[in-house]
Amino acid sequence: MASWEAAFAEIKRGSDEILIEEDLIERLKSTKPLKVKAGFDPTAPDLHLGHTVLINKLRTFQQLGHEVIFLIGDFTGLIGDPTGKNVTRKPLTEAQILENAKTYQEQVFKILDPEKTTIRFNSEWMNKLGAAGMIKLAASQTVARMLERDDFKKRYANGQAIAIHEFLYPLVQGWDSVALEADVELGGTDQRFNLLMGRELQKSQGQAQQTVLMMPLLEGLDGVQKMSKSLNNYIGITDAPNDMFGKIMSISDELMWRYFDLLSFRAIDDIAALKVQIEEGRNPRDVKIELAKEIIARFHSDAAAEVAHQDFIQRFQKNAIPDEMPELEISLDQDGIVIGNLLKQASLVGSTSDAMRMIKQGAVKIDGEKVTDTRLRLAQSGTAVYQVGKRKFARVTLR
Repeated sequence: MASWEAAFAEIKRGSDEILIEEDLIERLKSTKPLKVKAGFDPTAPDLHLGHTVLINKLRTFQQLGHEVIFLIGDFTGLIGDPTGKNVTRKPLTEAQILENAKTYQEQVFKILDPEKTTIRFNSEWMNKLGAAGMIKLAASQTVARMLERDDFKKRYANGQAIAIHEFLYPLVQGWDSVALEADVELGGTDQRFNLLMGRELQKSQGQAQQTVLMMPLLEGLDGVQKMSKSLNNYIGITDAPNDMFGKIMSISDELMWRYFDLLSFRAIDDIAALKVQIEEGRNPRDVKIELAKEIIARFHSDAAAEVAHQDFIQRFQKNAIPDEMPELEISLDQDGIVIGNLLKQASLVGSTSDAMRMIKQGAVKIDGEKVTDTRLRLAQSGTAVYQVGKRKFARVTLR
């Protein structure tokens, strides 16, 4: 396989869409290092695995010899990204942005090579643009064009407020590409409008249009909604090793392959071989352990991954939790579900009063951890093993 073909295969791995593929191929054939950017607004102090999908792809470009730009949106953070929101997003203060940006820089180098990474802040050029420049930039697009964006369109149709400054967000993100003369921009599928705006503005400025590479949004622990701190279905890259291990082991076998595709650094052929092993009878749990150890080693260390693995063995395998057990899903209402009702629905007890009695006797466990609160209310989506006594088990997914 020619070198550009191998590079293209690695770049395309796990991606949702590349616009335009032919342009990217021509750029790869030229062997000239490309300027590859991905922007992150420092909206929270810590990153989770969902954020790392883009950072992992930056790493791929980096290993292929291209110039990687990790762009921190300290200016766009002052606007507040309206993507996917049905209300105006509250902008951050400058102090919050600077503090969050500091932790972002520390965390991304657990994936990227610091010597081969350029960190930029979009306030560098946006502050210089000034009010007159911003007005000129705003004049380049129409309100009708902005209302083509799905979330704006829905809010307008529903009579929900759209603040004027929200229209500026796609323009500023697009101008980032002009300022950096980006060859490639990475973003999630929910960023399509903003990413294409970069191509439009580059064209208007006489620049070659960037290739847009869109990555899928990583599902959270529930396997349904995208990973998000607000939905509490996330794995933070600063989570303790034992917590990371337990969360990864809780995902479904089907979701495991999605995580392999988007989070693992293993070769595509290696992952295909793991699938064959499962088809031939290998326990999916053992493969999931490999994934958990790889991710924990990345953000902590190999030693921490091994300790977390041994702790898992102590808590689960030595407690004789069987591989096979009843599995069911329970829908959560707005207030969640009380532990007694959950155990009854899972047929682990005959009544809620039985559940209370077993909890008081210390006979109820969730993922090997003893439950002591008879009024425990579960409100987080996810999968866990519920145990009553020594022989009753059920794997319950809350949605």
